[in-house]
Amino acid sequence: MGGTFRRPFQEYDTVTIPRSEYPRPQCVREPWLCLNGPWQFEIDAGDSGLERGLLERELARQITVPFCPESTLSGIEHTDFMLAVWYRRTVVVPSDWRGRRVLLHFQAVDHDATVWADGREVGRHRGGQTPFACDLGDVGGQTVTLVVRARDDWRPPQARGKQSQQYANHGCHYPRTTGIWQSVWMEPVPEVALARPRLTPDVANSMIRLAQPITSGGAGGPGPHHAGLQLRATLQDAAGVVAQRTVDVLDFTPRLDLPVPAARRRLWSPADPHLYDVSVELLDDQGEILDRITSYAGLRSVTLRGKAVLLNGKPVFQRLVLDQGYYPDGLLTAPSDAALKRDIELAMEAGFNGARLHQKVFEERFLYHADRLGYLLWGEFADWGCNRHGPEGDNQQPTASYITQWLEVLQRDHSHPSIVGWCPLNETRQVLTDRITQLDDVTHGMFQAAKAFDTTRPVLDASGYSHRVPVSDIYDSHDYDQDPASVAQRHAGLADDQPFINKHQGKVESIAYRGQPYFVSEFGGIWWNPDAAADEPSWGYGERPQNLDAFYERFEGLCTTLLAHPQMFAYCYTQLTDVFQEQNGIYTFDRRTKFDLQRLRRIQQQSAAIEAAASLAVESH
Repeated sequence: MGGTFRRPFQEYDTVTIPRSEYPRPQCVREPWLCLNGPWQFEIDAGDSGLERGLLERELARQITVPFCPESTLSGIEHTDFMLAVWYRRTVVVPSDWRGRRVLLHFQAVDHDATVWADGREVGRHRGGQTPFACDLGDVGGQTVTLVVRARDDWRPPQARGKQSQQYANHGCHYPRTTGIWQSVWMEPVPEVALARPRLTPDVANSMIRLAQPITSGGAGGPGPHHAGLQLRATLQDAAGVVAQRTVDVLDFTPRLDLPVPAARRRLWSPADPHLYDVSVELLDDQGEILDRITSYAGLRSVTLRGKAVLLNGKPVFQRLVLDQGYYPDGLLTAPSDAALKRDIELAMEAGFNGARLHQKVFEERFLYHADRLGYLLWGEFADWGCNRHGPEGDNQQPTASYITQWLEVLQRDHSHPSIVGWCPLNETRQVLTDRITQLDDVTHGMFQAAKAFDTTRPVLDASGYSHRVPVSDIYDSHDYDQDPASVAQRHAGLADDQPFINKHQGKVESIAYRGQPYFVSEFGGIWWNPDAAADEPSWGYGERPQNLDAFYERFEGLCTTLLAHPQMFAYCYTQLTDVFQEQNGIYTFDRRTKFDLQRLRRIQQQSAAIEAAASLAVESH
């Protein structure tokens, strides 16, 4: 069971090696080793495997990584609770990697992971949504046995998204995801190496700003014994080099600016998702290249003006769709890279220009395709279920671990131009009292983390329900009223700074609105499943339309009401696809078309005239 050598962005036999595309497209380094495919596997129902010798012995079954054991594609399809699961694989590390450190990467393991190499613990990580790496040292040419234990206790507060805490699906809750569910891979790096770059567009000054962390095997970054290092960065487009700069490496994260002259300036937008290529090189005191990575960047700005959210200085109404990122055969893991791209294309065919990435930190390849296609995204966290649906109901509180994991999301996704806003929490629910709660602390902490890490995007503290941060950049509500006239009436107060605010049993959960840009970040969810069997359990919002014409009438009425609202900058329709029992998608769960897409697109693209009028208003102002 050796690895399979892969180079970035080539086509591979995905039947033999599942999900073999390069998993980290904004920090590409050659060579690398894809470790997806067959691994030994065993369920550890009582989390006693370490005591029972699972670290030392062969495991009982075989699983296909990167698919979770609950999924069909894994070959296991075990849908009961699993307190822990174990993985084992022997890897032959290429001999030409000798003399370099070998990093073992996990794109996502749910939820608490411990990793051993030849019986030695090499890493541990908490959080089911974000990547981590283990430094194996100089093991080039060696045969290494890797063992992974993933613990996933469903009972304590945990950022689990829509994973059910009951045995079966129910309501908005779907099958659990346990263990490895994104790609596993290796790469060799030098003693002093480049980490993921942070690329920030600065439209006002027409430049891409680069912050380049540098790490070393013995410490967090270069020390006195690494004197004379330089960093060279190059920005390119189709015509060649746009800018090149070199700086001395004097701290852990050297910074430099890559200016874009007017003649080569192209702003990234949905109409023109232009990307610049970026290469970063680490040089020694003789000018020799020690390490090299390639990336890309988009030059675009997101700013606020009154209640407007501007992209590159102009209003673009964000016609978002709620995307939960589930698949019938892979659950949270897309069956292929093409499936990730196709979901974006399906949304655009129906007239949407972006998505809320709902209750899941999406695979980074999805963001890569969004960057290339000009698809607007709100980056979110998989928090739903805490403080609402746990075994102790409203007594369940989020923990400081949420902030730690959210910082890892921000670090991974900062440089993707398609992301135009952050929203760490969703539908947290707690009545507002005179006491400061742990929910208040965590909400404020996650908001401040996003503001400190990224000064270029607006942040919404929590989508719907409990807004706890008075200085949140954005305010929103969830409104599943199915009557367009009623929806129009309840949102009419926004003109007087009295917007519709979600309440729980008539009780206030949010700090008062303070004039921020506002949108309805969930609406619609119209129930439509004409092909479903009569006894098939399903649900959507409101009564099922009697026929297609009734669906189109309701869809147009709801969308037009929000599109025509002069003080709303976006909406988000629920949802892109059916998900198990929740059958209110534009497409079926297996991505078959349910509606006339041209008609849906025509309804939504009424926003073009609205945007033109808004642009004139902004310019005159």
